[in-house]
Amino acid sequence: MYAIFSSGGKQYRASAGDTLDLEKMDVFVGQTVELTSVLMIVDGDQVKVGTPTLENAAVVGHVMEHVKGEKLYVFKSKKRKGYRRKTGHRQKYVRLYIDEIRSGIEAGAEA
Repeated sequence: MYAIFSSGGKQYRASAGDTLDLEKMDVFVGQTVELTSVLMIVDGDQVKVGTPTLENAAVVGHVMEHVKGEKLYVFKSKKRKGYRRKTGHRQKYVRLYIDEIRSGIEAGAEA
């Protein structure tokens, strides 16, 4: 079973037990995070697709640590002017351990 969800303007694929690096969120280490913008859930041959998201579905995980990504260098220059600038950037991420995927359909809650 896996889910496709969006967080921080990006889409991720997650299943229970995975570790993902998401865009920085204001959460503490050890805190539980519930991501509710689930776009699709696949369970074997059963596929549920949201329009645009699935109601009552969530990806639940806890924060393992805050990390920084690789350093990216940005170099600007203008020819024949002597203008050169070199700067670096390191993106901040939250490392999240996925505990469970809630499909939103409870047992006995059939319509």
